[in-house]
Amino acid sequence: MPIRDILILGNSQLWQPSALVTEIQARTTQDTIRDLAETLANFRTENGFGRAIAAPQIGAQQRIIYTNVNGGFALINPVITSASQELFELWDDCFSLPNLMVRVKRHVEITVDFTDQNGVAQSLTLQNDLSELFQHEIDHLDGILATDRAIDGRSFAMRSEIRG
Repeated sequence: MPIRDILILGNSQLWQPSALVTEIQARTTQDTIRDLAETLANFRTENGFGRAIAAPQIGAQQRIIYTNVNGGFALINPVITSASQELFELWDDCFSLPNLMVRVKRHVEITVDFTDQNGVAQSLTLQNDLSELFQHEIDHLDGILATDRAIDGRSFAMRSEIRG
């Protein structure tokens, strides 16, 4: 499967909600998962970071996320089923917002229910940086970007200013 181009800020597809996946074993679903895995691996090789990618970022309007956390796996139709009241602030970055960092608030802990690429129902409880990561990726599936979650008008910075 090919490494796909990552859509960047300004592409209207990024703001479109994704469709539920109804046929997990369908070739299109499995192809999207492979494309996400290869695109994420390539991004990491070229940039030295990256832990997850959502299907809309490669132009596939399916509710699929691929993460390289814990060896790599796909989350199909993920849903946040619980979220802590406690929030934390952080500088969020995104493959679709090259070099732009956005200050956002996220839940400290969430539980995510999803189906894996074998059709098995799964549930994960995530905290801190993993909680933030999965909230960010699920937002992509709903057509929400980090820019939409900015705390205020001054919550934007270039990566070099934050990480430099």
